[in-house]
Amino acid sequence: MRPEMTAIAPGTTSRSSPRGGAARARMLRGLLPALSLALVLIAIAWLNPRAISYFGFNLMLNLAIPIALATIAQMFVIAGNELDLSIGTFVGFVGCVTATWLRDAPLIGIVVLLGSIAVYALLGALIHLRNLPSIVVTLGMSFVWQGLAILVLPKPGGKAPDWLLSIMSFKPPYLPFPILAALIIAAIVHFGLMRTSYGVILRGSGGNAAALRRAGWSLLRTKIVLFALTGLFGVLSGMALIGITTSADANIGNGYTLLSIAGVILGGGEFVGGRVSPIGAVLGALTLALAASPLLTFMHIPPDWQVAANGAILIIVLAARVLISRRER
Repeated sequence: MRPEMTAIAPGTTSRSSPRGGAARARMLRGLLPALSLALVLIAIAWLNPRAISYFGFNLMLNLAIPIALATIAQMFVIAGNELDLSIGTFVGFVGCVTATWLRDAPLIGIVVLLGSIAVYALLGALIHLRNLPSIVVTLGMSFVWQGLAILVLPKPGGKAPDWLLSIMSFKPPYLPFPILAALIIAAIVHFGLMRTSYGVILRGSGGNAAALRRAGWSLLRTKIVLFALTGLFGVLSGMALIGITTSADANIGNGYTLLSIAGVILGGGEFVGGRVSPIGAVLGALTLALAASPLLTFMHIPPDWQVAANGAILIIVLAARVLISRRER
């Protein structure tokens, strides 16, 4: 009996050990967005302990809500194996409409914003039906949204509606509003995309389109829904941005395209396979919002290095993800 037991034990160990290592690697990979945010917070706390407070988080995360919404918008496109290079200028266009028509002629403003979401849905249909590269189509649309924004608001100005100012200036007890809003956004999108049957279908359009087609689901419809959701969250991002800045500019959202892509990738998303994480995307957006200005300010680094800092964080996280992925195999 003893020889048999000793013969089985080594085999059992050799089979279970790689599985355990792969499971730990997957868990560590899923925790990377939270670890990135924690490291940035630790660095800020070390440089300026007073920043870790209710007032400090309100100040540091002032622009986190529109960044998080734009990141979620980009995430829906990436979930379908596409990429949106127009989300930044679209946010700027929405901002111009919000600061002008939505305040002075609310009905017209609402119709224009709903129409812009419909345009996004049509873009999804066009890309699918004509098999066009989304990068080219959305790059072209970025110039369209930029031109429309300039037509709506030729020079910086306008004013956010009073009701929007009230929402964005809300100060709940105990928990800063940017953190509360981020939690709500992450929870709603996570439930809708990751916990519902239709969310599985939406992600399946990017993960395994052939299987989805064989199951009888319309890829055209899923692509339209994904792009419509991108337009919806782009509208929310532009409105939130104007609610914070109180006025608009045609170029106000131009940097959000790269920020949104970086936020999705930093949060565990991938350009292929429909692999995304709403919670990770929001954590990635918060990390970028904190690293963009507060961390650089406390380190006495010029604002011109903002993009470089975001790029460095993204490269470090991607390098860590590659090392972890090798352990999964």
